Amino acid sequence: MILGELIEKLGGRLVKGSEETEILSVASVDKATTFDLIFATDELSVQAALKSAATAVVVNLGAAPHESENSRVEIIEYNEPRLWFSRAAKLLINPPLALGVHPSAVIGKQVKFGSNVTISPHAVIGDNASIGSTTRVGSGAIVGVGVTIGSYCRIFPRAVLYPGTTVGDRVIIHAGAVLGADGFGYVRDPLTGEYTQFPQQGKLVIEDDVEIGANTTIDRGALAETRIRRGAKIDNLVHIGHNCDIGEDVVIVALTGISGSSTVGKGAILAGQVGIGDHAHIGPGVVLGGQAGVFNGKTVKSDSGGEVLYGTPARPLRQVLREQAALAKLAKTDMGPGGEDSGF
Repeated sequence: MILGELIEKLGGRLVKGSEETEILSVASVDKATTFDLIFATDELSVQAALKSAATAVVVNLGAAPHESENSRVEIIEYNEPRLWFSRAAKLLINPPLALGVHPSAVIGKQVKFGSNVTISPHAVIGDNASIGSTTRVGSGAIVGVGVTIGSYCRIFPRAVLYPGTTVGDRVIIHAGAVLGADGFGYVRDPLTGEYTQFPQQGKLVIEDDVEIGANTTIDRGALAETRIRRGAKIDNLVHIGHNCDIGEDVVIVALTGISGSSTVGKGAILAGQVGIGDHAHIGPGVVLGGQAGVFNGKTVKSDSGGEVLYGTPARPLRQVLREQAALAKLAKTDMGPGGEDSGF
């Protein structure tokens, strides 16, 4: 792809070089070779980029130095170089060759395939499923009865999509993910103590441009639906319970657990090992730091967008730090002059 095409699609301004210059791939500064694109975000990295073997670099607006005339590296300016670089990387990836349906795959009745679909060895596609154009289903993956998968999706090996699951376009589902399993919901008989499963017959909807990490599990709705909205990015080893609604562009990091019937607002970030109780509500833009906890039924909002909340119950980081300082001071007052417990 030539630089002019990238700029037309992604924006930015070419301040040095030709729009006809060809770019084939992206690379780091130290590994770059001819036809590679790199990025730089500060003065030192810009200087290193201009001395590299790369063909082009994207930098911050106004960051192109005057001495760049002495460099062979061509320069694009954009207000978010790392973002421009990442988007360019996606455009520069050549789509893999469509391989069709492997002879060892098991294909059910009345399955609908779009064009250029790849079904890898030992994959199983259930009756009445639908697979969109240019989607790839990895080896050993299982697509249940009636499941719908959109176009340009990538289903990695051993992923399992239960019946009742719908997947949009450009979705990535990594190895071992389980989508649409029954939620963990039971009704207890107070006389005998016996548990009976509450009906788990709802749906799971994954909207466009979602990425789901390896060995992550997302349960179907009980009577309604679980929904993962457009652009959400979910790490490995995350669990999302039944009836949850995860907003657009939410980021959920590894080992986070979200209990049933909870909601997470648009643009929220849940760091590693966050725990959220059932029927909880996380507001738009909230940032929950690592190991933060939200109790059942609680609503967490950010008074100022992007404020980081920590601890259990989750509260502003400044408050957590003050509490820790007070506890440390209190602990010192309980120690004798020699640093030993005063006996209180």
